[in-house]
Parts: sequence; structure tokens; C-alpha cells
Amino acid sequence: METNIIWFALQHDFFVLVPIFVCSVLLVGVAIDRLMFYGQNKRDIVAFIQRLQRELQRGQLDSAQVVSNQLGGVIGDVAEEGLRIVEEQPESFDRSFDITASLARRKLEARLPIIGTIATISPYLGLFATVWRILLTFGELSTAQSSNSAPEIMFGIGSALIATAFGLFIAIAAVTLNNWFQAKVNRYEDDFQLIKLLLLSYAEHRVGGAAPVAATGGGGYKPQGAY
Repeated sequence: METNIIWFALQHDFFVLVPIFVCSVLLVGVAIDRLMFYGQNKRDIVAFIQRLQRELQRGQLDSAQVVSNQLGGVIGDVAEEGLRIVEEQPESFDRSFDITASLARRKLEARLPIIGTIATISPYLGLFATVWRILLTFGELSTAQSSNSAPEIMFGIGSALIATAFGLFIAIAAVTLNNWFQAKVNRYEDDFQLIKLLLLSYAEHRVGGAAPVAATGGGGYKPQGAY
């Protein structure tokens, strides 16, 4: 019983632990990819919305395009495309902008289903490995000659539970990351809707021939700020 229980599990149950290792590697890879993506698209949303609103109030569509292009990132791309739609197709702005926002959301949610899948299957993979080791332990004991089998049973069960703990750890990490990333996506979605309100107001007045006015009042939606 001097053998380290973790080392024993790695030596004898490695092939059933491989799927959990694969899940852990995928989880780390996707998490790094999403963190880099969201970091590259981090913008000061409050300042941008204020500048965009001022340009629209003055009717300076070209200047609003420049502001959106300078901002860049997902928010800048959505705003720039929305301004193009306002200029070329103001009568169908609502539907066209929703398509643009949905495409942007797909970019934001890319690879997140992998994390959700890992969160779902990791506990089951750990449970499978645990059951496998317990079955092998009892199979070995059934053919053993020793009458004192209690230590062997306890050691085998302890080794089996390592897989369960590993699977649960990966699942907890995956659920935490998935919820965090989904919250970021929802914040982007909120700002897409704010941009839509600003541009929709401008589009309606453009179609009606009136001068552009402010899109939001004092009690309207307030931007979330930088991510």
C-alpha cells in the first residue's frame, strides 16, 4: 500500500482518464481563445455611444461612420454596418440590423458550446472511470489468494474516486467559465440594442424627412461601459 494512489490511477486507469484529460485541454484552449478575443474587442462603450449620438443629432452620418471605424472591434463593426444600412436602406433598417447583430453574436459565441458540452459530460466521464476501476478491483480480488482483502478494496476504491474528483473539477471550471463568457456576450447584445435604438430613431426621421433628434431620453438604457 506504499504506492501513491494518484500514481497508481495514472498507471492503471490512464486509458479511461484520457477523455477527461482531453476535456481539460480543450477547456483551457477555448478559454484562452475567448479571453484573447474579448480582450481584443474591449472598448470604452460609454464614450463611443456619446460620440455617436452627438454625430447623429447633427445629422453627420459620414462623421458617425468615421467614429465607428476608429473604434473598431465587434461594436465598431456593428455600428458601421448599421450606419451603412441607415444610409442605403432606412425603410428596412430594423430587420437588416437584427441580421447584423445576430452575425456579430455568432462571433462572440464561437466555441462556447464546447465549454458547455465539457461541463455536461465531464462528471459522467469521471463516473465511468470510477465504475471501471471498481469493477477491476473486485475482479482482481475474486481471484486473489489472500484472505485479508479489505486494504486492497479500500485502495482500489480510493483510486477509483480520483477520476470522479477530476471530472467534477473540470465540470465546475467549465460551468464557471461558460457563465462568465455568456454574461460578456449578453453585455455586447445589450449594447447592440442601444446602437439599434440610436440608429432606428435616425432612420425613422430620415424616412420621414425630419431633422434627426436624440435617440434616448433621461430614463433610457444606459451603456454598460468598457468590458
